[in-house]
Amino acid sequence: MAIPEHQLAAWSTQPEAGPSRDTYRSVKEVLEDRGSPFAGKASDVFLQGSYGNDTNVARDSDVDVVSLTSAAFYHNAGALPADQYAAFVRTYGGAAAYTYQHYRADVTTWLVKNYGADVVPGKKAIFVPKGKNRRDCDVLPAMEYRHYYRFDTITDHSYARGICFFMPDGTQIVNYPKQHSDNCTKKHQQTGTWFKHTVRCYKNMRNYLVDNGLLQEGVAPSYFIEGMLYNAPNPLFGKTFQDTVVETFNFVAEADRSQFKCANGIHSLIGNSPVTWRAGDCQTYLDAIKKLWLDWS
Repeated sequence: MAIPEHQLAAWSTQPEAGPSRDTYRSVKEVLEDRGSPFAGKASDVFLQGSYGNDTNVARDSDVDVVSLTSAAFYHNAGALPADQYAAFVRTYGGAAAYTYQHYRADVTTWLVKNYGADVVPGKKAIFVPKGKNRRDCDVLPAMEYRHYYRFDTITDHSYARGICFFMPDGTQIVNYPKQHSDNCTKKHQQTGTWFKHTVRCYKNMRNYLVDNGLLQEGVAPSYFIEGMLYNAPNPLFGKTFQDTVVETFNFVAEADRSQFKCANGIHSLIGNSPVTWRAGDCQTYLDAIKKLWLDWS
């Protein structure tokens, strides 16, 4: 028996935004305070993840906030042709004095000063515990990243602007959350506002599987589910939720997923890098979804 339409419709619904909105407002005010040690360093504070993309479901508790500085930037200019890289070096010179490690230390110190000793730096983000009118929040300090396509002069170049941060072992993680969010919104509009509802259906199917011991936690992160559905053609969305889930699932199951892109349009979705979904995990998730659909009672 298929999952009934009323269950899918319930799973597609977005929870009330009040608590997450209040959390974001509180943390954003602290990070943009002119008294912070990083004030004046071209900071930009914004939501990312499920709340930032309006694909959150009831089980999403933490609010993810990016604290980005463009005081300096990392880049891939070394991959450009030799003449273009030489022009880049002549323009920008050596490494910046203010590094990611400096910025992360400044953000951590400021959050502890404002929210207390329960603030905990993690491998990626800094955890800020819930408080009055505030949910748990993960703050990700990040620096601007430029993926260059071309560099001739400081006024004649082309690049995609993203963010980057570093793991404790020094691994650099590059991502493009604003492109991801913008593309998800465009997809939502192009599918007659079905895309984000469909993402919530797939996320809630995953949560149901995890809660019932049918899928391991962490196999299907929300970011990759959004990316997977981003690759499904727009005409497959619509009519009913049952139709949409069946059509999009069959497309993803039968497609050459090695050609899929993340919703940011830059990274591959499937691969072995720190920002791609392992092919085996994707297949495990699809197999579990199929079994859930067929065995539903």
